[in-house]
Amino acid sequence: MHAITISEPGGPENLTWTEVPDPVPGEGEVLVEVVASAVNRADIMQRQGYYDPPPGASAYPGLECSGRIAALGPGVSGWSVGDEVCALLSGGGYAQKVVVPAGQLLPVPEGVDLKQAAALPEVACTVWSNVFMLAHLRPGELLLVHGGSSGIGTMAIQLAKAIGARVAVTAGTKEKLDFCAELGADILINYRDQDFVAEVARATDGKGADVILDNMGAKYLDRNVETLAVNGRLMIIGMQGGTKGELNIGLLLGKRGAVSATSLRARPLSEKAAIVAAVREHVWPLIASGVVRPVVDREVPMTDAAEGHRVVEGSGHIGKVLLVTPSA
Repeated sequence: MHAITISEPGGPENLTWTEVPDPVPGEGEVLVEVVASAVNRADIMQRQGYYDPPPGASAYPGLECSGRIAALGPGVSGWSVGDEVCALLSGGGYAQKVVVPAGQLLPVPEGVDLKQAAALPEVACTVWSNVFMLAHLRPGELLLVHGGSSGIGTMAIQLAKAIGARVAVTAGTKEKLDFCAELGADILINYRDQDFVAEVARATDGKGADVILDNMGAKYLDRNVETLAVNGRLMIIGMQGGTKGELNIGLLLGKRGAVSATSLRARPLSEKAAIVAAVREHVWPLIASGVVRPVVDREVPMTDAAEGHRVVEGSGHIGKVLLVTPSA
């Protein structure tokens, strides 16, 4: 088979479509023929040499995929060869075939194209595990999403609105903010010329945001804590703004607030399986009913994964950038 390999840490030009050995499913695993994968920020960090795969994971990039089951490993039940699926991965999605633990498989939601299903696993699992399983967003509360037009952001807006929450978003262009509004966002903040702390305070009569989903990390840490409502929950899922910041514990104590930082990739299989099961139970029906939908900016041939990385690094996209395998 072929897969995208990283010749050495560096730019997108170091992604190469290379012939590699076929993977073989082990106990509790299935082999999936990949129809599409998607570009995530973690893939870019891996390419740059900043985010190695966890032990035992595939060395190839790709944290999600869609495709068809080609083979079942020992001990797998509930799935059949030929089933159309999408999956949460620890790596290996940028390939014609990938091995997946059975607990990380999801059926393609009703009404969703098989290719477009590749846009769902990572964002659905990230948003549901953080905003709902950990932060327990409730109807009537306010969720602030940084990067509202991203894949994560577009999913967070839709899921929060589906349960009756209000949503504030930050984004860098009018086009992106308009799209967030179409998805249901209530408060639109252009981070290039507006201060999100002041804008959230103004929109909430000084109350603040009950839950904040943050992809920036250190750069926004102090301002995020300032923006939290009493009993607010800050969920940090990215480090685009750096890794080390100063936390005002006095302010956090005064708000009885909580700061959590999570990632999916290195979690134990049991934790990932629990998250995937919760997504199948709670999110998949919303997608099947049309209340929530995948948001895809464009499809790029997987052989030109470098172009997909350039698009995401340039932040000119809305939603997900998919990589489609040559056989799809």
